[in-house]
Amino acid sequence: MDTPAAVDQHSSVAALTYVDGTLLRHGRPHRMLAGAVHYFRVHPDQWEDRLRRLAAMGANTVDTYIPWNFHEQVEGARRFDGWQDIERYIRLAAEVGLDVYVRPSPYICAEWTNGGIPAWLTARTRHVRSSDPAFLGPIEAWYAELLPRLAPLQAVNGGPIVAVQVENEYGSFGSDRVYMEHQRDLLRAHGIVELLTTADGITPDMQRHGSVDGAMPSFTFGTGVDTAQTLLPDATPLLCSELWGGWFDHWGERHHVRSAASMIGTVNALLAAGGSVSLYMAHGGTNFGLWAGANWDGVLQPTVTSYDSDAPIAEDGRVGAKFQALRAAFAPFHDEPLPPVPAEPWFQEPQSVPLVREGSLGETLRALPAGERRARPATFEELGVADGVVVYETRVHIGTETSLTINGLHDRAIVLLDGEPVARLERDGQTSVVLDGAGDHDLTLIVESLGRINYGAHIGEHKGILGGVLLGRRYLHGWTHRIVPLDGSLTGIGDTTAAAGLATATVQLDEAADAWLALPGGSMGLVWLNGFLLGRYWSVGPQETLYAPAPLWRAGTNEVRVLDLEQLPVELEIRDVATLGEAEEFIGS
Repeated sequence: MDTPAAVDQHSSVAALTYVDGTLLRHGRPHRMLAGAVHYFRVHPDQWEDRLRRLAAMGANTVDTYIPWNFHEQVEGARRFDGWQDIERYIRLAAEVGLDVYVRPSPYICAEWTNGGIPAWLTARTRHVRSSDPAFLGPIEAWYAELLPRLAPLQAVNGGPIVAVQVENEYGSFGSDRVYMEHQRDLLRAHGIVELLTTADGITPDMQRHGSVDGAMPSFTFGTGVDTAQTLLPDATPLLCSELWGGWFDHWGERHHVRSAASMIGTVNALLAAGGSVSLYMAHGGTNFGLWAGANWDGVLQPTVTSYDSDAPIAEDGRVGAKFQALRAAFAPFHDEPLPPVPAEPWFQEPQSVPLVREGSLGETLRALPAGERRARPATFEELGVADGVVVYETRVHIGTETSLTINGLHDRAIVLLDGEPVARLERDGQTSVVLDGAGDHDLTLIVESLGRINYGAHIGEHKGILGGVLLGRRYLHGWTHRIVPLDGSLTGIGDTTAAAGLATATVQLDEAADAWLALPGGSMGLVWLNGFLLGRYWSVGPQETLYAPAPLWRAGTNEVRVLDLEQLPVELEIRDVATLGEAEEFIGS
């Protein structure tokens, strides 16, 4: 493995340096006691609360990714206000008394759709995370706006940023050293002078290909302190930049948990070895909207809306055994008593509210505006759609050939014939259906993306219908496309007794408070609260409830809207506790 220089030319002004295997902060021995809390997974009105809980846990540093696609959903339209106000988040961390470890890599993984890379970029190149000019050019434009916002917030300028990551687990992906050096040099060219790091798994190959001169290597693992020490370059401090204290969930699997005893065992071993730690996650938060990504392991594995990750600070802010174990482990490294633990969050009283049906699925979606007619079905990329639902329509004549096949379905389709559902097709399951009824018919395909792959060689895969639609051996031509709006502006039309479609519940409140929402009897759909897309629900589990934080509610009348693609629920349940599914003990790998 190439051994990064322990101290580079910028270290004389950096807050964090290292000598002879000891991490120093302004020249004094230091342990980074960090926890990951992602601003993009927490409502901005709750940022301060979650950061104060992190400080009360005993952390001295918050670590956060910066997902490129969250800030630049449309090319050139970069946002740094509201939920995207990363500068405000960093300043809040400083007010709470925390250092900040920033991980702004173009790629973040993080179970975030497309690994944080914008869909508009992967629409035109699959050569991501490489020195290909088609990838480097957009990165340079993005960093030219992002990094000048971060540079003034570095410790050298009186801010809280003490470390910046060059790339994220690159050793698990590629071997383009020119790219890694480009990323390092780009950070320096834009005035980043604090400690640079890399982060990779605990194998020699991962560390070799993910490291770059001038950046301190670090490790990601659930267990493996001893292995990490054998891979540590001489004179380099031991840092686990992702210690997996829990794990994320996929739809259709069990809810993954890790016991407090198992987690703290690895944390204590790391601290006993003189190491520093960043717990992933300290507070997971929520994959609001359709930001949840997916994995690929022979089949697509979509990630659930919740990102609770069995973290010490739960999705709704509650704390438990893991929090207390970490607070006890971290306390001896502080000169002053730890801050008090903030009060537990306040929840709405449980109740059930009827859902009033507004219209059928087919008629509601058919009322959306249609785009220009195309010869073949377009991909989401060709339509400028990152994630969501697209309605494909054509006129079909059913004669002797009756087998309908979707080639390259990504990811799921509801097939309607003359407005009536006839099949559900999936990329890793059934992709064909026999259509009944000779003659001319309206064919509708409601195609849903289940999240873009965020890890491995399948990053950048396109969505929608990639290979065309056949009836028998013939391609079907002449398609119109309707894009389902994600702002909650759908208008219900048609049969209010239909199984699938749109429904609304009205909730009256005296005062806004947190809640968990459940939709018993529902199949698969999207939920909006006062026009904000909370996320996806799915009867396959494990997640049963969606987190609805207090800032999204208001005193008075609140509207919860549900679009179900198969079977509408009959009522909305408001609960004061989460139900994230049947649990299994799991340590990430």
